[in-house]
Amino acid sequence: MPLEDATEHYLKVAAQPGDGVLSLLRRYQLEPYSCNHEQFYKLNNLKRNAALMVHKEYTLPIKLVAFNGRTIRSSVGIEDWDKAVRIQEYNERMVELGLCQELYKTSKVLWVPHHLLYCPDADLTVAVPPPANLPAIADPENKGGPRVFPIFGKEFAYVPLESNKLKGKVYYLISGHGGPDPGAMATRAGQRICEDEYAYDVTLRLCRKLVAHGATVYMITRDENDGIRNDEILPCDTDEVVWSGATIPYGQKERLWQRTDIVNELYEKHAAQGVTSQLLVEIHVDSRSQNQRTDVYFYHHSTSDNGKEIADRLQKTLWEKYKQYRKNGNYTGTASARDLHTLREAKPASVYIELANIRNYSDQQRIVLPSNRQLLAEWIFEGLTTR
Repeated sequence: MPLEDATEHYLKVAAQPGDGVLSLLRRYQLEPYSCNHEQFYKLNNLKRNAALMVHKEYTLPIKLVAFNGRTIRSSVGIEDWDKAVRIQEYNERMVELGLCQELYKTSKVLWVPHHLLYCPDADLTVAVPPPANLPAIADPENKGGPRVFPIFGKEFAYVPLESNKLKGKVYYLISGHGGPDPGAMATRAGQRICEDEYAYDVTLRLCRKLVAHGATVYMITRDENDGIRNDEILPCDTDEVVWSGATIPYGQKERLWQRTDIVNELYEKHAAQGVTSQLLVEIHVDSRSQNQRTDVYFYHHSTSDNGKEIADRLQKTLWEKYKQYRKNGNYTGTASARDLHTLREAKPASVYIELANIRNYSDQQRIVLPSNRQLLAEWIFEGLTTR
């Protein structure tokens, strides 16, 4: 329905499990603009760094403006052509991401983010800037140290502690392939894209979410140079290593055993310390016929009840998200048993995730768009941590 008084309407959304102010603003591509942060706290009458309540509605700094059926400029009351184009592009992105159900030409409602009117240039490079004298540490697995983790890259190195709900829990994250093995490959915009780069980026984002809530996390496959990247085309390289800096061997069997041996040794160490909650997550990107689309799907081992429970919970979470954000609501991703090396040989409960078909253009959208990679990480995080 058209809005009678556009100046008094803002978009309201419910906070999801695990959401903080940063992740909520990031979901709607509002995070890099300081004026959006200020406006969010003002609109919701919140103090800085306030925690969000799950399922409670919060007002986003996105004004809902009645579209007059003619132009964006006359609807919003602006003369700047470039600003109108950016507003149009923002609305199109929100529809593409499934955050907005209909484009303004159909709904007659424009989404106008606060920053496009008042601070159009991004001025934040990290979620929350760290203190200038905060020293860096080597790994996100460190417990009790300064909250700067270089493995996430300069822009994302500082990770505020959002909660301690995962304190005492240990996670092992393996992104598929790496080193001499790029995994599945395809082309995008005339450039080569490699499975291991996109699996790694999603895995890093998941790691950051887990660390933000107090978990102990081991990135088993690692690239000390890449960090989290907000680019669509991630260059293929071969400099990945594994935990403790060991090089990745050429032979597939050696690569697989190298990773499970590392995990099992760490598992035994933590089990001897009395840790009862340990979980392994391995993330891949599938390769199938170019015409075949696949939704995110999950594997567990047939002998692991815990693995099955986690895979089923992840599958249910993705089904709920697709129902909420995909236009037709359809989701065909499955959770099933499979006798894969990691699932069979690793001692922790394990789940294996396939994100998309790298050869299908529509499926590529799920991994090449950085906002989609962030959503995948957040949804996987929710499925892993919400019961």
